Amino acid sequence: MAANPSSDSTQPKPSLYLQDSEELRRVFNQFDSNGDGKISMTELDAVLKALGTSSSSIDLHRVMEDLDSDHDGFISIDEFAAFCRQGCDDGGAAELRDAFDLYDQDHNGVISTAELHKVLNRLGMNCSIEDCSRMIKSVDSDGDGNVNFEEFRKMMSNNVANGTKASSVNQ
Repeated sequence: MAANPSSDSTQPKPSLYLQDSEELRRVFNQFDSNGDGKISMTELDAVLKALGTSSSSIDLHRVMEDLDSDHDGFISIDEFAAFCRQGCDDGGAAELRDAFDLYDQDHNGVISTAELHKVLNRLGMNCSIEDCSRMIKSVDSDGDGNVNFEEFRKMMSNNVANGTKASSVNQ
């Protein structure tokens, strides 16, 4: 959000891996469902609902106020990029945990194949259970068939350090 993020869990959090302009544009376009180059409050609400977050009208207005720096009622790609850069100011620790928690739907401390499949498909990224299983196997260092937070952190740290995208989990 803005420089003073609240602790409201209904507000979206910036992501570590959105520093690449192509990845940033791809995520922005997921939000911008009508392709007009800006994110409306309705589009923001739809994405939050797809992620399993129910937001009140007041919360949505607060998010828009925080992100819409030119106060035109929409979030532009530049405003979205500024929001994503903000998340990296503290090294992204809190945002990394929030990203992990988004996938860990049952909050048991691991991301299962079923959870990954559910979240990615809710986001419109059609992938099979087999695809999700392969994604998990690629980062599952302890061989339990799930991704725990430490495995997720290492994967994200390697992606950022190598200048690659986290698309292995997001496609």
